[in-house]
Amino acid sequence: MNPLEARRTALVLIDLMPRIVQLETGPLSGPEVLERSVAAAAATRAAGGLVVNVRVERPGVDVQPEGSGFAPEAAPQPGDLEIVKRAVGAFGRTSLDAELQSRGIANVVLAGIATNFGVESTGRAASDLGYETLFLTDAMTGLSSEAHAFAVMQIFPRLGTPCSTAEYLDALR
Repeated sequence: MNPLEARRTALVLIDLMPRIVQLETGPLSGPEVLERSVAAAAATRAAGGLVVNVRVERPGVDVQPEGSGFAPEAAPQPGDLEIVKRAVGAFGRTSLDAELQSRGIANVVLAGIATNFGVESTGRAASDLGYETLFLTDAMTGLSSEAHAFAVMQIFPRLGTPCSTAEYLDALR
């Protein structure tokens, strides 16, 4: 994998919210993904990259379901960008693209839950918008192991670069 310029890189964490982290997922549990994503975020910040915390809100309801905020471990830190989406992907009807463009971001790195929903949808849009897109396949999980494997093996290689968190961190250094 080619080296990444940290100041042009955004780690986008999808839906690390208590109500989603607790879902039954595969191949990893939500808490495993949360732990790996938090570690990747700390390393991204330390290298000078941007961390984008994305959470979903259900449209058309007055009160969001319990557990709709960020998991405490994944709460935005100073300098992070927070995006609230009301669709499956983080780019649709949000300011994410404009925010990334204004910061000169060229590389979008994706992690979170669920591989085959929010992560894949965001990855498709990132690719369509011309971002160099990386998928941290060991820091995401699907609603089933089969759905995760299909996205990782069949979809992500067509949109960008599937890689491990360790490979990403090596490229970021």
